[in-house]
Amino acid sequence: MLTVLDPGALTTVQDAGRIGWGRYGIPPSGPMDAAALVAANRLVGNPAGTAALEITLTGPALRAWRDCLIAVCGADFELWAGHLAVPTWHAVYLRAGYTLRFGKRLNGARAYLAVDGGIDVPPYLGSRSTYLKGGFGGLEGRALRAGDRLSLGVGVRSAAIERAGAHWPAPTRSTTSDVPTVHVVLGPQEDYFSEETIKQFLGSRYTVTAAADRMGIRLQGPHLDHIGETGIVSDGIITGSIQVPPDGQPIVMMVDHQTTGGYPKIATVIQTDLPLLAQRLPGDEVRFAHVTLDEARAAYRQYVKSQKS
Repeated sequence: MLTVLDPGALTTVQDAGRIGWGRYGIPPSGPMDAAALVAANRLVGNPAGTAALEITLTGPALRAWRDCLIAVCGADFELWAGHLAVPTWHAVYLRAGYTLRFGKRLNGARAYLAVDGGIDVPPYLGSRSTYLKGGFGGLEGRALRAGDRLSLGVGVRSAAIERAGAHWPAPTRSTTSDVPTVHVVLGPQEDYFSEETIKQFLGSRYTVTAAADRMGIRLQGPHLDHIGETGIVSDGIITGSIQVPPDGQPIVMMVDHQTTGGYPKIATVIQTDLPLLAQRLPGDEVRFAHVTLDEARAAYRQYVKSQKS
C-alpha cells in the first residue's frame, strides 16, 4: 500500500472516467489532463485508464510499503524518492519503505502519479474516479487526507525493474506555452451570436479566473454579446462545452460538469486540447481557434497514434 503522509492541496483518485451515466445526471469525472494520465500509466506498464492520483497545485508525500514502479506526468514538480531527486515523465523504481515527496511546482497545474498495478479502490458505477461534489468514487468520494492508506494492485517486480528509467518522449508531453491556442468547433448554439462576436471570441485572449476547478473554468475577456435571448431551454453538456451566460464571459465545462445547462454554447473545445486548459492557472491566458469537425477528428487520430507509439 501507500500511506499518505501529506495529502497536498487537492489529491484525488482518478481513472479514465465514469462513462455512460450522463443521462442520469452523473458527469464522467476522470482526469482533467487525460494525456498525462495515459503517459504515466504507460510508463509503469498499466493499461492506459488505470486508476492513479491526480495532484493539483501542491503535491503529496507518500510512503511505499512494497517495491513499486512510479511515474509522474503532467505538471512538472521537483520530486524526491527518499533523498534522491528523480525526474518527472520517467519510470522510477521506488523501494519499500521509501517516501516519495513532491517539492516545488515548476509549471502547469495538475500532475498524475501512476503506480504499477494501479490504485486499488472499489469501483463505483464502473469507475474508480472521484466525484467530489457527489461524494462518491475514489477513496470515500473525497480528496486524500494525511493518514490515508491506499491499496495497490498487484505489480510484477521483474517487469518493474526492466521498465525503470524509461521516459515519455518530449514532443508528446503536455504543452507549457505561455498562451496556448485551444482549438474549438463552433456550436451547437453559435447562431445565438453574431459573426462579429464569433470573430471577437476567436481573435481575443481570455484570462483564467480564480473560479476554475474540475467542474468548469470561468474566463475573463472581451464581452460576448448575445443576439436576443441570453438563455435556452436546458440541453445536454459535454466536457469542453463553452457556455456564455448573460454576463458575456465564457465558461469552459470540464470533467465534473453538470450534465445539462441553459446558456448558449458558442463552441466546444476539441478533446485533444482539453489538457491545455487543465494545465492553466488563474491569471494565465488562452486564445481560441476554429477547426472543422474533420480537422478535429484528424487531431484525435494523431493523438491516439502518438499514445501507441
